[in-house]
Amino acid sequence: MANIEVLLPKMGESVAEATITTWLKEVGDTIEEDEPIVEIATDKVDSEVPAPASGVLVEKKFAEGDVVQVGAVFAIIGADGEETVVSVTQQQSEETSSVIEELSAPLTNDSVSSTSVSKNGADGQFFSPLVRSIAEKENVSQQELEGIVGTGQGNRVTKRDVLAFLENRSTKTPVKVSVKSDDVPKAKGTDKPVPVAHVPNKYPVSAGPNDEIIEMDRMRKLIATHMVDSVHISPHVTSFVEADVTNIVMWRNKMKDEFLKREGEKLTFTPLFMEAVIKALKDFPLVNSALDGDKIVVKKSINLGMATALPTGNLIVPVIHGADQLNLTGLAKKVNGLANNARNNKLSPDEIQGGTYTVTNVGTFGNVMGTPIINQPQSAILALGAIRKKPAVIETPYGDTIGIRHMMFLSHS
Repeated sequence: MANIEVLLPKMGESVAEATITTWLKEVGDTIEEDEPIVEIATDKVDSEVPAPASGVLVEKKFAEGDVVQVGAVFAIIGADGEETVVSVTQQQSEETSSVIEELSAPLTNDSVSSTSVSKNGADGQFFSPLVRSIAEKENVSQQELEGIVGTGQGNRVTKRDVLAFLENRSTKTPVKVSVKSDDVPKAKGTDKPVPVAHVPNKYPVSAGPNDEIIEMDRMRKLIATHMVDSVHISPHVTSFVEADVTNIVMWRNKMKDEFLKREGEKLTFTPLFMEAVIKALKDFPLVNSALDGDKIVVKKSINLGMATALPTGNLIVPVIHGADQLNLTGLAKKVNGLANNARNNKLSPDEIQGGTYTVTNVGTFGNVMGTPIINQPQSAILALGAIRKKPAVIETPYGDTIGIRHMMFLSHS
């Protein structure tokens, strides 16, 4: 069998490149078809690239941290044969030389022996060869390794996670807060770092002996940059209205058990408000638009983004494509499915792009209202506040009266 070139797959119409974050296989490793061989990250989502065929990893065209264009060859997979054996032998020779150099070099810590760690943790968590190599070299025990919170795909522990753990473990004196240059997102097509939300040189922060230093992960840096860019691009104006949603609350309470039994899905408030948003966007189509220079692009499809909180504390916005073509049942299934995929880090690149309008539920955290930041290149965003029982004026044919109503604030930026 001839060697197979592994191409970086297309990950959506607006994604042109990705960064290789972690190689899951080393040269010479046997690979099964559809087995993940590398972790990649885009400005949208992190994901894994599976092997298109079984074989042996012959060559890695790029290193971790390199930016690869969509469609580019980033790895070579071969079958058993002379060409594969030569490549693997060369790689093993290089690794042997590297090991000899490391063993002959003076130790940088107080320990004179290395710790052996297992490929899999007690809970089945997988540790890549690179992570295990660092852990063994730095005497990170199996228990310590399993206690590290991973930021990779499926919460996998990455090289960056281990290095951050080592930095915190060895810190005994106050250290200066800094951002590593290789952690800062790069502007597309250049080697210049994208500005992050804070400017350390302008507003220096000193850390005391009892202070905890948390290195921002890649997603949090991207979110910060995206939000700062948004407020610079669009002058934000937020309007607030208070809505009486008593009838919606009563109808949902009446129907939710029957809906669950019939459809197998929970009926939350989100699809109900999504349906109202869709009707409003049809009445006011200019809100469902984007600005292209001095041109307004009015979108014919309504693709609703739903801001979703992740277990890590970060935020991601999966998109319901063609939301205006779905009924309430379809919206409920989409909302529940996307929310579940987001929390389990299983969103595909296509599921987080192409949005034309976004809804965020700040009421989930008990907030009455908020001032949401527009998700560029969209034109507007709606925040749903918490639903609370309040005394309110009720207009009747017999005059006004006071009653207990379910009220909520809607914040529209």
